[in-house]
Amino acid sequence: MTRYYLEPIGLTASPQSEDGAAVRLAGGLVYASRFALVRREGSRTAAREVLGVAALEAGLAQWPETVRAQWDNLRRIHAPLQLGPRTVRLDQPQVMGILNVTPDSFSDGGEFMDKPEVALAHAAAMAEAGAAIIDIGGESTRPGAPGVWEGDEIQRVVPVVERLAATGAAISVDTRRAAVMEAALAAGAHLFNDVSALRHDPRSLELAARTGLPVVLMHAPGTDENLHAGGSYADVVLDVFDWLEQRRDAALAAGIARDRIVLDPGIGFGKTLAENLALMNALPLFHALGQPLLVGASRKRMIGALANEAPADQRLGGSLTLALRAADAGVQLLRVHDVAPTVQALKVWRGLRDAALTDFARIPG
Repeated sequence: MTRYYLEPIGLTASPQSEDGAAVRLAGGLVYASRFALVRREGSRTAAREVLGVAALEAGLAQWPETVRAQWDNLRRIHAPLQLGPRTVRLDQPQVMGILNVTPDSFSDGGEFMDKPEVALAHAAAMAEAGAAIIDIGGESTRPGAPGVWEGDEIQRVVPVVERLAATGAAISVDTRRAAVMEAALAAGAHLFNDVSALRHDPRSLELAARTGLPVVLMHAPGTDENLHAGGSYADVVLDVFDWLEQRRDAALAAGIARDRIVLDPGIGFGKTLAENLALMNALPLFHALGQPLLVGASRKRMIGALANEAPADQRLGGSLTLALRAADAGVQLLRVHDVAPTVQALKVWRGLRDAALTDFARIPG
């Protein structure tokens, strides 16, 4: 089977730095001037051609419809997410703050377990620091974590969702169980963040379509309780791209509106250090799927592997590096533990982007 992929590889902060020969990626603050057109035969990369904007547009008519669709997707402008009373714009990176109400999460397990008032205070602090969305999870998905009965997950999540909803915050619930989604929705949640991409529970696709809530579909190779199992790839970037495309199409077929679907490449889930690094370096490609992107690399194991085995609570520097890497790739949603430092980093990043866009002093004229 022959497949094509159109990957932005020449990124720039402004179109004028390329004399206008650059396109805006995904309606954000990142521009691309060069693209790699990759042809894959089965699991083997058969050809790769690097093209500028003019050459790409001139050749579109001779390439398959999938290439033309990816070209349109790369330039697609995404509408804001309406999450309850909050409007989350997707023309710049936004922060999703992590709130784990579990006893065994890899980073902060037990800190907010059975403490809804403490959890609410932490959520409020994240919102005040600039988190656009608060993501509440009642099940640890770290490697080796035991499964959770949906009744226990509901008991952990719902009290926090109820209290947080009263504050007017935009709330995401991190779950793969339809019963938890239903309970969280009734309590005031606005988004479903499913690490199984709506595969784990057979009712999830229909529920998401019926409610009309936005959904995050994350790549994970495993099924059932072990989402990290089975991570074997011929080419991790292209394999994850294909997998996410299939899940996007399954969601569309189930009746979920296209502007309600966010995709996540699943950093750290069933992937080696080298595979995670490859995905981080290839993030711009995933805009070719035509959906907003979410990346959750905060405090992940890959940071410790690259930094003298630093424990999870000492990975801020690495987390910020990965967050800014994602921002440079045009990723719209960054799921993080350390909201205030990330927001500060993004404000400086935005300042640099704005300065580049408005700097015409070195352009002859």
